[in-house]
Amino acid sequence: MIRCIAVDDEAYAGKLLADYIQKVPFLELVGTTTSPIEAINWVQEGRVDLVFLDIQMPELTGIQFMKICGGKCKVILTTAYPEYALEGYEHDVVDYLLKPIPFDRFLRAAHKAQGMMPQQQTPTVASAAPAPVAPAPAPEYMFIKGESKNKFLKIDYSDILYVEGLKNYVSVFLRSERIVTYQTLRDLDEQLPQPPFYRVHKSYIISIDKVRMVDGNTVYIGDKSIPVGETYREGFLKMIREKEQQ
Repeated sequence: MIRCIAVDDEAYAGKLLADYIQKVPFLELVGTTTSPIEAINWVQEGRVDLVFLDIQMPELTGIQFMKICGGKCKVILTTAYPEYALEGYEHDVVDYLLKPIPFDRFLRAAHKAQGMMPQQQTPTVASAAPAPVAPAPAPEYMFIKGESKNKFLKIDYSDILYVEGLKNYVSVFLRSERIVTYQTLRDLDEQLPQPPFYRVHKSYIISIDKVRMVDGNTVYIGDKSIPVGETYREGFLKMIREKEQQ
């Protein structure tokens, strides 16, 4: 097991990382803290193998934290600011996660850390078969950027009807409201699980579960009619026919 802590001066961000850590079978959550000073004490006491570390904090920056710890643990940096990536890699960090952090990206970083940890020597028993490891459950939600720099909104996948892209921002249409976020449709397409989400047009991603009717090259979700683009038509109709036969 890899003993982990999450260090972030914003408590909700630390809680999200803690939730992610607890979903991964080979990670063990030692604790979360908003204080880098407290986290340094845990590292110095030898209680930590891996730190998920925010870069911008009022007491100490993440870079200062790593200099003080002197390589006594592995570090995965977390931040909303991509301009710090190069400096982080100069300090030999395991990975660099850009907020909001989707679970699949977190999981890739965790596996990367696992591969960099010293292998523990355990007695081998010829007759003993390795115990199967249950896959980490996929999250049922995501976080998207809000209207201010450090604001993120939690959205349950089950509430999403469809997503419409408009240049450098998208509108996420939920059961009861519409949320505008300054991300690209491509970014969301990479975050949303498939299924139930499917891109049917250069400007639209839909939830298959919410489709009321498909009529030719048009999908209906509630009263909204959504065109199926030529690029996506063949794959979409093939998927619909396969579901019809199930």
